[in-house]
Amino acid sequence: MSIQFQGGVFKLETRSTSYHIKITDQAYLMHLYYGAKIGDADVSCLFPRAERSFSPNPAGYPGRDFSLDTLPQEYSGSGAGDFRLSSLAAGHGAVDLHYVRHRIVGGKPALAGLPSCCAAPGGVETLELELEDPVSGLCVRLLYGVYEADDFFTRSAVIVNRGTAPLTLHRAMSFCLDLPAEPWQLLGLPGAWARERQPERQPLRHGVQGFGSKRGASSHQHNPFFALCAPHTTEHSGPAYGFGLVYSGSYACLVEQDQFDTVRCVMGIQPEGFSWSLGPGEAFYTPEAVLAFSRQGLNGMSQIFHRAVRTHLCRGPWAHRRRPILVNNWEATYFDFDEQKLLALARRAAELGVELLVVDDGWFVGRSSDTSSLGDWSEDPAKLPRGLAGLAEALAETGLALGLWIEPEMVSPASELYRRHPDWCLHQPGRPATTGRDQLVLDLSRKDVRDHVWQQIDSLLQKAPISYLKWDMNRHLTEVGSALLPPERQGEAAHRYMLGVYELMERLFKHYPQVLVENCSGGGGRFDLGMLHYSPQLWASDDTDALERAKIQYGTSYCYPLSCMGCHVSAVPNHQTGRVTSLKARGDTALWGQLGYEMDLALLTEEEKAQVRRQCEFYKRFAPVLHAGAFYRLPLPGAPGQLAWGVLSADQRQIFVFHMAPAAQANAPVRLLKLPFAAPGLRYRETSSGCCFQGTTLRYAGIALPPHPGDCVTTLLHFQAQ
Repeated sequence: MSIQFQGGVFKLETRSTSYHIKITDQAYLMHLYYGAKIGDADVSCLFPRAERSFSPNPAGYPGRDFSLDTLPQEYSGSGAGDFRLSSLAAGHGAVDLHYVRHRIVGGKPALAGLPSCCAAPGGVETLELELEDPVSGLCVRLLYGVYEADDFFTRSAVIVNRGTAPLTLHRAMSFCLDLPAEPWQLLGLPGAWARERQPERQPLRHGVQGFGSKRGASSHQHNPFFALCAPHTTEHSGPAYGFGLVYSGSYACLVEQDQFDTVRCVMGIQPEGFSWSLGPGEAFYTPEAVLAFSRQGLNGMSQIFHRAVRTHLCRGPWAHRRRPILVNNWEATYFDFDEQKLLALARRAAELGVELLVVDDGWFVGRSSDTSSLGDWSEDPAKLPRGLAGLAEALAETGLALGLWIEPEMVSPASELYRRHPDWCLHQPGRPATTGRDQLVLDLSRKDVRDHVWQQIDSLLQKAPISYLKWDMNRHLTEVGSALLPPERQGEAAHRYMLGVYELMERLFKHYPQVLVENCSGGGGRFDLGMLHYSPQLWASDDTDALERAKIQYGTSYCYPLSCMGCHVSAVPNHQTGRVTSLKARGDTALWGQLGYEMDLALLTEEEKAQVRRQCEFYKRFAPVLHAGAFYRLPLPGAPGQLAWGVLSADQRQIFVFHMAPAAQANAPVRLLKLPFAAPGLRYRETSSGCCFQGTTLRYAGIALPPHPGDCVTTLLHFQAQ
């Protein structure tokens, strides 16, 4: 059993971690411990009671040595003596939560309307802890999913109004975790469009630190993931906690170091602008969070997340299959294309080993620029005289399948759909609408709007054998309001919109499981665990420059596995940075994710075509090994700006290594790269050079990186056990 209850203490155990909770004499849930596995140890003695000035005592408590303001809690209330970050706020009064009952169940219940980790394969147990505010009747069911074999926990909350009057939630976080006083450091993944998920690590200070999104999407600017680690934690050693939110809308990740240096973490839906009306008997489900702890440093923590995503979050027939190599026509043609141009691109691509042509923006009627026609999803007969079905038939003769770009959440003011239904957009009465990229956002909180959008998607997939769908979202939410919600419930619109998106994506998943869906939001603007429940890969960034992409993929790896990163080789000079890099560097970088090309292949030289063929052959042969193996970031002390990472195959018999030197250095020192994951008892041969190394040599002495004349030079190594 991974969950035990004895003497008022709950003990949750995974393969290498423990999570302990105690019911106090006052019926509060006290957090005792989360970290390396300690078994049946009783750690209650770590929390001696003491009087703290200006920390109030609960009503009826006979002394002064107990206060919610200092108690480590599992889910914090508000206004009842705890002045730290609250997990729940409702109505205009206090929220004071007391333990009522619990149950332990096999498996894991679904969260209504929300993505979450699934139970299979592998066993999982769930602890349900029920808390109640005795005055308001507000009830909270805390859900703890225990993934014993895969070493992680999930947390979420179900909030139920068991009172007789309506209540309005103003704050409903997914979890609360109180950690002891230690000099923790916070690692997040901030960024911007075209430079997403750049790791940033800083010491905690007193007060509240954090980040989030108020954009209606998880955003390019921040990612719904963060880690806490000790100052001495490295990639390979030391304690590291990781927290990821399975949600794609506005969110908050907040960490508070209090007056006694203890640390509280809360994570969930962004409270600003949020409210939710709960009538008697109604329930609200918070998004799920994934919690991971490792003593093997940040790499160890990342690997837990990678396994969780691959095994328990991604679903369907594409979750563990090699994805097809694609060519996207966007940077090759932009809006200027027709069927003949597409077929010419397809024929060249087929000769090089590409398997799928993706027709990007501009295929539908009236769409010659990004200023019009979103929402009118029918083929442009001037560009596609035989329609998508005719194009798919012609593509099949070249050996390529058909993929399609679509942006179903949006509408252009210059469109037939908007002219017929201007009220179908998110809007606030009397307030002018803000546009982004000359488009507005459809109100997917409305069933009639969702049904219309689904009818369009279903029609496209019925009329042509489309095997891949790129679902894009190219603006964030403003003037968030719904015509169908009364004024007092407009604070629900943003979350209801996200639930509507999830409902549409679930329909797509259930009706067309064979279609490979890649989610996108101007690149990496909705790269989150929630989206991975509906599509097994996400477009990592619109920036396809080799150097910038290597940085983005490096940062992304802190939470997300290689298997979910869409990566393309594009033309030079790069369309985002203007930088010129070699085709080898672009290919070496893209091979670690889901490989694609985005360029006019007619401009390649014969030598470059041969390189593309080799890249495609490498991907087809090794992508399943790369994407199922254990990923390691490999620091290079004394070499600022240089990036290195590696993958160890599941059977430990293959090692893959990537290194990028961004800038040439005169008379450069020799850099030794250690591979601490190499199997000590094996002997490995590097396949390109033929050199052989003992596993212990690779682990402790390393390999000498080759010299790198020029900028953005990459090295790709493959070691095979002999």
